Amino acid sequence: MSEDKTDLIVGLVGPCKSGKTVLKRGLMTYGFQVRHIAQEHSFAKEMWKKIANPDVLIYLDVSYPVTLERSTLNWREQDFQEQLRRLSHAREHADLIIETDEKTPEEILDIVLKFLKTF
Repeated sequence: MSEDKTDLIVGLVGPCKSGKTVLKRGLMTYGFQVRHIAQEHSFAKEMWKKIANPDVLIYLDVSYPVTLERSTLNWREQDFQEQLRRLSHAREHADLIIETDEKTPEEILDIVLKFLKTF
């Protein structure tokens, strides 16, 4: 990875338990500046842009059943659907969308690193 790529500000958005925290840690080991944007908790549809203004926006997607498998979240499917609604603007503007249900954290990191090489 060339040094100039690590100057990119990478924004991460997605529903709870989609893998944002793990991906952030992985990207930081490669020297990337990463902003975990808690857009799923905000009513401001452009919050991702206002607080982070990332050069690259990555959306991690996950299904409701997998969120339940990944943790002890005590939430209903309607809560999950509300997060998706709040994230819709960020998803529409994402440079990369990754479905994380059947991918390991290592596979997700590899996908993102390959994408960032071409960005």
